Amino acid sequence: MPTSLGDLDRLSDLATTIAGAWGARARSSTSTGQERAILRLFGVRGLDRAGHPLAAEVVERYAGQHPERLAGGIALPFAMALLEYDLAPQQLALDVASGAVDLAFEAELLGQPDRRAVAEVEARRLTAAAYERIDANRTARHELLDLLGEPAGPWVGTTLSRPTAAPALEEAIGLVRDGFDLLRVEVPVGWELATRLLDAGMSGVASDQDPADRLGDEAWEPAPTGSQRALAALRHALDEAAAERRSYVRLATAAPALAAPEQAVVAAFERVDVVEADPLSEIVAGRVDPDRALADHAFAHRLIQRGGATLLVGAGPLVVAPDLARGLPSDPATRAGRALALQLLGVAIARADGLPADRIVVSALPTWLTDEPDPIPSAVAEVSVRRELLPGHLLAFAETAGAERAHPPAWPYLITAALSRGTTSDGAPGPLLLRTTPTGDGPRRLHEARSAAMVAAELARSVRGGQLEGAALAHAKGAVSAAIATLERLADGGWPSVLGETPSGARRDRPRLGADAVTERTESFDPLADPTAPVQGRR
Repeated sequence: MPTSLGDLDRLSDLATTIAGAWGARARSSTSTGQERAILRLFGVRGLDRAGHPLAAEVVERYAGQHPERLAGGIALPFAMALLEYDLAPQQLALDVASGAVDLAFEAELLGQPDRRAVAEVEARRLTAAAYERIDANRTARHELLDLLGEPAGPWVGTTLSRPTAAPALEEAIGLVRDGFDLLRVEVPVGWELATRLLDAGMSGVASDQDPADRLGDEAWEPAPTGSQRALAALRHALDEAAAERRSYVRLATAAPALAAPEQAVVAAFERVDVVEADPLSEIVAGRVDPDRALADHAFAHRLIQRGGATLLVGAGPLVVAPDLARGLPSDPATRAGRALALQLLGVAIARADGLPADRIVVSALPTWLTDEPDPIPSAVAEVSVRRELLPGHLLAFAETAGAERAHPPAWPYLITAALSRGTTSDGAPGPLLLRTTPTGDGPRRLHEARSAAMVAAELARSVRGGQLEGAALAHAKGAVSAAIATLERLADGGWPSVLGETPSGARRDRPRLGADAVTERTESFDPLADPTAPVQGRR
């Protein structure tokens, strides 16, 4: 039904329809990233004897040059080899990586019904062991929340700045004592992405560095802050600090492109509370192949759901390809509308994959908003539109780089105005305020964030039923109109309408990342299926 902001029902229906079509294909596809994640779920971690990520090396040796093997997945051949050689998963993975074991031979044994049956039993046992650990973490989160309670007011978070584990632990404890409620970790670039960027000549990292030096696969010594062992140490330290202050502290991760499946496994194993992941941003900003990004995130959503974490979806990527094609820049409302359209798609995809609305937090403001001429009315409009379109979702407000460059710094004032439109039904501000925090500046920024939230909450309680007017209303209407147009073009013309590329989805000189490492699944066995559920009929 049309409203003063535009036809919001039409916009929601378009997002749901497109997400349904894309999601079905994504859920029936696999990728090298998913297969790496399955091995990590089965207990494979760390590096091989040559210093390469072990799970990646196993998948590469088995399926790297064989798309038909990738389509069949690695779970059953790996489980078959475990039984054949009577090895633990880690030792088998080391033997495969060294060339001592060839999983192709075990894959041939799966053609025998009795051998396949025992391999399925072994794979289900490995999944059951992993789920037991994940379920224990979910229970521990609930028990700690019951014991320690939630922090008062919105969660105020910040990103850890130290790149390795030991100094990051010290930084984290200090920030918790300052009063921060959530600490965010940026996971370093993974092996696959680093290698692909170097091969494509697109990396900003010096080419004489080995890709293993820049990833979250525990390749650094000491461990990088985003590695699994560092996150495990952080989780323990945050629990102790939370017990001291008597309120729960959340841990969040943000992984780079091509890492969503493994990020989800690590999040489930190490009780990460908030997983920042967005396939549409990977496609637009990260130049990832659409089929690859959507398949990886469909897989990740299942593990996020199992682990009880919360998904944080960004406010949508900046889409400029249509402007470049016509040679004219678009206005802020149009750019905001394109971002809104893709954010709605990301949320609809996650919902279709099984995540409920209360476990999906949506970013309320595009990252580039503070650089626009009228950021305050635009921010009010952005939040108001999202409140109408996504009423069951909590909002996140993340400080942008432009806010810190402004004179005076604009973020506390902009966020006050935005939060006044982004309150929940009980008048409390949205759940997450993310600030950048230079070393030693945490207390001041924490105070600014809490002051902004307090003023916004009082303003929201004092003014009810206010309608957008002037520049805010114009921005909102323009954004909704642009969002509808963006989704209509996506439905009719596919990705070229947004990415400005050929129908194949890539320029010849710059293929999209990961396009050769995703395929439709041909194996009926589902390694993520709940082992306690009744077994469905086999092909």
